[in-house]
Amino acid sequence: MGKIVVTHSFRGGTGKSSIISNVAACLGCRGKRVCIIDTDVQSPGVHVFFGLEPKDTKQSLNEYLWGNCTIEEAAKDVSDSLLGVKEAGGKVFLVPSSIGVNDITKILKEGYEVSELNDGFSRAIRSLDLDYLLIDTHPGIGEVSLLSLAISDILLIVMRPDYQDYQGTSVTLEVCKRLEVPNPILVINKLLPTYNFKKVANDIEEIYNCDVVAVLPQSDDLMRMGSKGVIYTIQRDHPFSKGIDKIADRIISA
Repeated sequence: MGKIVVTHSFRGGTGKSSIISNVAACLGCRGKRVCIIDTDVQSPGVHVFFGLEPKDTKQSLNEYLWGNCTIEEAAKDVSDSLLGVKEAGGKVFLVPSSIGVNDITKILKEGYEVSELNDGFSRAIRSLDLDYLLIDTHPGIGEVSLLSLAISDILLIVMRPDYQDYQGTSVTLEVCKRLEVPNPILVINKLLPTYNFKKVANDIEEIYNCDVVAVLPQSDDLMRMGSKGVIYTIQRDHPFSKGIDKIADRIISA
């Protein structure tokens, strides 16, 4: 049975969608079968990293939740867009949320059965024969986020070196404790290269009594890419990519 890996952050703008996209590529390059489900129906964006246009998201998580398609029909095979995945025998799928204004408005107004989402997770793992199902959540604490946290086998909490993130991460970890989420892991993102990465990681671990699996740098290279593409498959020796390798190592060893 495939494992469920959830990425979450208390606030938006932490870069968790970039991280989960790169982690998926990294796992694919190690021969794993992986699927990302973008559950951020309010503000979807994972599809951009894999070169999908709005027209490519017509069969989406939204359509699955409305009963118009199966979860596997909504899954796009994006392996061709990721250098090294096919060569390694891996597969990367993406179930995008719709970027259509009408679809976003409809799902916010009418909602959906959260139990259908849980069923979709289980079905995706079985029907796509996944090693890992990666779930990208909406920031903050909501019903879908709580479900995702509760069912996660591995939880990556993404935070920036920012006092609002420090407070929000504290809230998230308290929620995890109440939900009995096993061993959440912290990822620090967008740290200025001038900082001492090891000291920052040690300080954060001491504050939260929680492992920091990787410290990822603020990167001009990622900013220039503008979310178009996955840097891991282009520059494996990039400091950001090396941090992604550490995250993948932890996921595989869990």
